[in-house]
Order: sequence, then C-alpha cells, then structure tokens
Amino acid sequence: MPVPVTIPRLGWSMDEGTFVGWLKEDGAQVRAGEPLFELEGEKALQQIESIDSGILRIDPTCPAPGAVVAVGTLLGHLFAPGESMQTSSSKPAPQPAAATTASPVAPALPPTVDFAPPDPVVSESAARRTLASPRARRAARQSGVELSALRGTGRGGRVRERDVLAAASSGGTTPAALPQGASATGRGTLVPHTPHRRTIAQRMQAGCHVAAPVTLTCKVDATNLVNLRRQFQTAAQATDDKPPSYTDILVKLAAVALQRHPRMNSSWTDEGLLLPDSINIGIAVDTPAGLVVPVVHDVPRLSLRELATRTRELVELARARRLTAADQADGTFTVTNLGMFGIDAFTPIVNLPQAAILGVGRIVREPVVRGEQIVPGDTLTLSLTLDHRVLDGAEGARFLADLTTGLENPAAWLVG
Repeated sequence: MPVPVTIPRLGWSMDEGTFVGWLKEDGAQVRAGEPLFELEGEKALQQIESIDSGILRIDPTCPAPGAVVAVGTLLGHLFAPGESMQTSSSKPAPQPAAATTASPVAPALPPTVDFAPPDPVVSESAARRTLASPRARRAARQSGVELSALRGTGRGGRVRERDVLAAASSGGTTPAALPQGASATGRGTLVPHTPHRRTIAQRMQAGCHVAAPVTLTCKVDATNLVNLRRQFQTAAQATDDKPPSYTDILVKLAAVALQRHPRMNSSWTDEGLLLPDSINIGIAVDTPAGLVVPVVHDVPRLSLRELATRTRELVELARARRLTAADQADGTFTVTNLGMFGIDAFTPIVNLPQAAILGVGRIVREPVVRGEQIVPGDTLTLSLTLDHRVLDGAEGARFLADLTTGLENPAAWLVG
C-alpha cells in the first residue's frame, strides 16, 4: 500500500507553511532519511527528509512551488518496487504531525543570497512543465526570471541554478507586474501576508500589549569604541581576516553587563521569574523575507573572534533563508542595531518572552565634554526597552549605566 507524503508540522504553533520545491524528481528512488522537499515554516526554511523508502510519485494535486499549504496537505506517495502506482487524488486535510512521512532536517549552508524582489507570478501548469532543480526555482523567484522561458543545460534539459543566474545577469525575462498572489483592487495592489509576516505581526503586537514596555535612552561617549574597532580593522588587514563589527563588540559587552545584572536576562512566566542558566543573545537581522532574530548561544563562553565568526554565519543563513528553528531558539536578550541606517534613537519592541531588548543608534562625530574641556569625539545613543512586569526602571537604568562604562572602556571589559 503506498505511503502518503504530506506537509509536516515544523513547530507546535504551525498550521501552514510555504512549499518551496522538491529535492527528488517524480519516479525517483527515495531512501529513508534522504532530503525529499523544502518547506518554509514560521521561522525557517528547512529540508524535509523522508521517513520511509520507496519510489516517489508526485500527486497531480501537488501545490506549485511558492504555494502556502496547510499541515497535512498531500504532496505525493511512496510506492514499493512492483507496487501498482494508481492512486486517487485526495484533498488536503489537516493531519497530526505523526502521520506525515517526512521530518525536518537541518540544511547545509548555501551561498549568500542578496536582497530579492517579490516573487513573480508563475502558473502552476508552467511551474510543473518546466524541469528545474530546487536551487534553480529558488533563484528564479529571487531574481524574477521566468523558468519556462529558459533552456536548461542539465540532463534532459533540466534548468540549473547557473542557467537562471546567467539569464538574470543578462536581463532575463521581465517579471510580472504583480508579486505572487497579489491582486489589483480599486484602491491599489493587495499583497497577501506571508506566514512569516503574520508571525512578526503577532509577536510585535504581543510585545506591546502582553508586556508592559518602557524605553530608556542614554548617550554614550563611543570614542574609545571607535578607536578599538579601527585597531581591529588594521590588524585584520595584515592577516586578511574580517574584523569584528560594532554589533559584535556590543553583543560581547552586553553579555558582560548581563552577568552583572542577571534579572535583565530573565523572563516572565505565570509560575514566576525565570532566570536562565546561560546568556543567549538574539541579533535582529533585516532580510528580504522580513525581520528574523538568530541567536548566539552562550555568549560569555565565546571569544570576540569566535563571536564574530558565529554572527557572520547566522547573518548569512538568515539572508539566505536557511536558518533552522534551533538557530532562533532559547534567546534571553536581544540587540537590534539601526545605526547603519542613520537612526539615532528608536523604541525597540520586546521580543517575548524576553524581558529586555537593546536598540543601538548610529555613531556620530560631535563635540564631547571631558573634564573642563570640549573636544571632538564620537557618540552613540542606546535605547533599552524593558518589560515593566519583570524589571523596574531603576534596574534598567543601572544596567545602562554599567553598559555605558563598558562601551567607554571596551578594551578593559573585553579582557576582564
């Protein structure tokens, strides 16, 4: 009897996801544990591996790549060798995760992907007629190239990623006027919310209405911080290495301050105040799909160099939409930096269930007072939003004062 292949549940709150594409072709022999297709859930894009073995037959009702599908949606069947491959198509129906024949597997690190335009509208029939690799389909969505217009260089005319990139660099095919799923209305263009955008909206709303947020701001003399970063840049040129970013340094210094103020690293629960055993700092990253917050786990254990390497890895994964759920789990504090966009100060929203989030503004060259003198210096503004259910304003102020000391004397804190 054929075994159905259906959409699994990637998280306890997941009801639907985006079907990205098959990693196996119709008629291919599949072994248990092999990646079968790609699915984007609320937080991450993951390869889904097959739990069973057999010959894959893709169902005629299988959704096209890019379609939003409910948990339990039928994609195809796995047949035993010699088994009749006649099946009756079934309508998608929610099923428990245990009934699925696929499970998530952590994906490998792909090449970094730049910001992508909205997906072009591609008909289901065209998407199914065109033989293309999953990477090619993803590249086509990101670059606005119409797959059906390409002549593939792969076996059997299969379109490969290099074919799409070549078409994109030469102008490719003009993308459709509307993003995928969009419709023209009398008032403008209506673009449906993606599952990721709905998740962002729910969490941001909870950060304002479930928590009791209050924001504190302070200006910091960042002259020594700027000088230290320049020293790192000079040293990196000699070794052809990448220096730590300002965010890396801020995350490391924030971890030191959190060790001195452990309640800032806590979270509210109905049973009581939870004080985690580790300091796991989330870093807000802007991606084409929206805001994501990968987490650097156990920051105090990492050297600044190790922290910078891990941060770069997570940012690359985030922008390539390859973060796993584990990469975004167990955060205890968040840092969000808008300084590169010219922002001085802002009101970050608490990332529940965390109790606080630190916003970082731009570094500005301006006069500063040192002793009895006014001298040229560099300043930046910190914006700390805290959950007043967990933390009082005075606690937040003491944390900011300590962190300010660290930023004004970063070398001493980093080696201490």
